Amino acid sequence: MKKEQAYILGTDSEELFRLGVQHQVWAEEAQKGWRLANFSAGQTLLDLGCGPGYCTKELAFIAGEEGKVIGIDKSENYISFLNNVATNYGLNIEGIHADFENMNLKPSSLDGMYCRWALAWISNPEKILKKVVAALKPKGRMVLHEYYDWGVLQTQPQKKALDKAISMALKSFKDSDNEIDIGRHLPAILERIGMKVISIRPMMKIATPKSSVWQWPKTFFQSYFPRLIPQNYLTEEEVKNALADLEVLENTEGATIAPCLMVEIIAEKI
Repeated sequence: MKKEQAYILGTDSEELFRLGVQHQVWAEEAQKGWRLANFSAGQTLLDLGCGPGYCTKELAFIAGEEGKVIGIDKSENYISFLNNVATNYGLNIEGIHADFENMNLKPSSLDGMYCRWALAWISNPEKILKKVVAALKPKGRMVLHEYYDWGVLQTQPQKKALDKAISMALKSFKDSDNEIDIGRHLPAILERIGMKVISIRPMMKIATPKSSVWQWPKTFFQSYFPRLIPQNYLTEEEVKNALADLEVLENTEGATIAPCLMVEIIAEKI
């Protein structure tokens, strides 16, 4: 598997747009987490699994001219995009193209770390978090945003073909070596590796067809369902029917989508 194919949704322009939509939906939650963790000017912050850097850019404005943000991602395309953003905005960002296994972080060099939806896609989150703990200064803080229950995702009214596609998406995650609902395991993991959990906050949204939140599950369905065909979870006809259901749902008065249940965990190095 090529590096740029390692992402379940790829790293092309379509996915870049989808990630932008996703960031708009969850930006206020990210910003609230950073405030609760007291991320501030002059600090050195890590954006772990930064992708194209939508959060990295905002964190760099928080860190200011005297601070620094390190963005680490396994996609060379995304790091290149991030470096261009840093140059265009004159931000102190160090983009690093590396797999988490191979990242090198200086001991006691970080004031804080942010990670959103990266730990759900790796098989060894505790090992990776240990590396970050070693790089945190005493009292350094982590802000983690992850899935607590992906299976909560559902629509009202329910649609048979769409329901099946959603269940097959979840099955594809459950069949992998990763833990999609890593958020529920993080408090115990963090306590084991020398962090003190200081805040746990559930994050849930309800999408309506005219809301920006709707675009988050919609763009995910449109991108991910077709990828389930070569994996033999869905047929072409089933994907076609699921997306047709989605279109009907979007034009149904009073329709809603309850996306996945997310959790924010803030922890401090002991």
